[in-house]
This record gives sequence, structure tokens and C-alpha cells, in this order.
Amino acid sequence: MEAFAHLGESERRLAELRTLLVRTTTDAGGGLLALLGPPTQHDLAAALADPSRLEEGLLAAMRGAVGDVNGRVGSVPFVRLQLLLAPIIESCRRLLDAPVPDALVPDLRSIAAQAYTLAGRFAFETQADEASRALYAAATDASGSLGEPWRRAVVHMSHALVTLYSTPGLAAARALVDAAVRDARAGESVTVRARAHALQAEIAARAGAEKHARAALALAWYDMDKDHDGDPATSSFSPAHLRGFEGVTSLYIGDPAEAHEYFARSAASLVAPRERVQRAIVSTDQPLARILLGDPHSAAELLHECIDAASQTGGRVAAIRLRRARRDLRPWRRETFVADLDDHLIESLGP
Repeated sequence: MEAFAHLGESERRLAELRTLLVRTTTDAGGGLLALLGPPTQHDLAAALADPSRLEEGLLAAMRGAVGDVNGRVGSVPFVRLQLLLAPIIESCRRLLDAPVPDALVPDLRSIAAQAYTLAGRFAFETQADEASRALYAAATDASGSLGEPWRRAVVHMSHALVTLYSTPGLAAARALVDAAVRDARAGESVTVRARAHALQAEIAARAGAEKHARAALALAWYDMDKDHDGDPATSSFSPAHLRGFEGVTSLYIGDPAEAHEYFARSAASLVAPRERVQRAIVSTDQPLARILLGDPHSAAELLHECIDAASQTGGRVAAIRLRRARRDLRPWRRETFVADLDDHLIESLGP
């Protein structure tokens, strides 16, 4: 890959080649170690056999591998991403329990927190909720010992989102969001604070707490509008993402027409490959606003596009929201446009 870059290959083509490589490797039954290259494989095997041989170069390779898997979200099925990440998860677990050099422990914990969080998300997406909870617990423990509260806030936010869709009620998700906000406020990342407040606004809106929701949303925009230079977090949370949260807030406690506009603007801006899953979620919320506006036929038309997007990305949240939108179309269940939608939904996502 480095050679191709030096030869002038475009970033787009390099990204396509990486995705093809990941798909080919997982087709053959291989895992992430196959993507690390022989020298790194050898170094990792040596470190697992003798933890005192762990070096900064190997940690950098492991961090890069986790980032590469994260970058494939939306382009590669979640079950394949699980396969790719599994060797790093196991390596982190073994090394954290071993006598590695003290100076490298913080970096190892940081990598472990990122890997466990990502694996927790993948487990949720493949409906392994018990495994997901265990991985998030490990990520919380690893990130909590780093002395950088924003890192644990990131874990709490990811955990809160999957909890929202895997646990009945709002209480469990709200507790995680509140913990994320506390950590984010104590941390140095403005981006993480903005995202935490945005998620807090969504939970409050779902609970019907309008005043709380709008206050949290205002704080999210306040943080988003600040200078982000030197922000320690590498999160891609952007105004486009925040507009999606504005849409959800308006959907529950405001004007559905306003919500529809927010969703449309957000979806139009989420164009990067890594944003495909989020775009599918936002696009699936938009038909809910159309239903509330009394336009079920138009909502069904948009839902056809959402089914295709959810099928391509494999996102569980988009699928859950799709089925909720279909339930909201029950008053029109005898209409042909709803029957066509049902056929498409079953063909693509199952009953």
C-alpha cells in the first residue's frame, strides 16, 4: 500500500484496494493477522510468548490495524469485521494480564479500549448482546485507567447507543449518557463534549423532556462551534451528524416538518464511506417525519431506498428503525404501496 501511494495512486483507489483486500482475506477464512504482514506477525507472536519484548513499533501497528478495521465500517459486513478484529482483541487481553514494560502500559490500554469498544459495537450489530456488554465493560475498565476522561466518555456513548436498541426502556441508556457527559465535561475534547450533549438531547427528547433536550442541544452546538484545533479525539462527529440529532429531537418534541428538513440536510452531508451506516439511520428517520406530516405514500417511497441502504451496510439500528416506520404505516396496511414495501422488506431483511 505504501508503494502504491509513493507511485501516485489516488486515496480513493487505495481505499478501494484496502476494502477488496479485507473482503478477500475474510473470504479465505483469514483474520487480521493476515493483514499485518510477516514482520508484524512475528513481533506479535514474540510479544505474546515473552511480553517483555513488546515494543512501541508493534503497538503502533496494532493501533493502525484497529483504525483500518474501523475505517471499513459501512464497506464490509460486520461479521467479517468481527473476524478481522478478533486476534487483536485476544492479544490485548493476554498482554494486559502479562508483565509488559511499564512505559508501554498506557498505550496498550488505549489500544485495548478502542478495540474492545469497536468489538462491542460489532457484537451488537450481529445480535450477540451478552458478548457486547462484556466487551463494553472491558473497554470501560481499560479507558478508565488512562487519566483522560474523554476516552471513557467515548466508550460510554457507544455503549449507550447499543443499549438504547437492545434494552427495554430508556433508563439504562440514560445512565450511560449521563456518565458520558460527566466524563466529557472533565476531559479535553470539545468534539467528544459536543457528541455527548447531542446524545443527551436525543435521550431527553425520547422521554418527552423538551426543556432538557433543547438545553442539551444548545450545549452541543456551543461545543461544535468552538475551535477544534488540537482536539485529542479523532472522532469524525461533525455538524452533519449533529443535524441528525436535531432531527430526532424535533421528531419527538417539535415540528415534524422541521425534523424532516434536518434529516434531509444531514443525510445529504454524510457522504464518506465510513458514514454510510449513519446516513442509513438518518435516512430511515426521515420517513417517520413524512408519516407524521400525513404523507404515507411519500414515506413508503423513501423507505424503499432505506431498505436498500440497510441491506448494504448491515446496520442493526437502521433495520430496527425501518421496522418501526413500517409499524407507523399500519393505518394504510391494505394499500398497495404498503404491500410492496412489505415484500421489499422481507426480501432484503427477512420477516
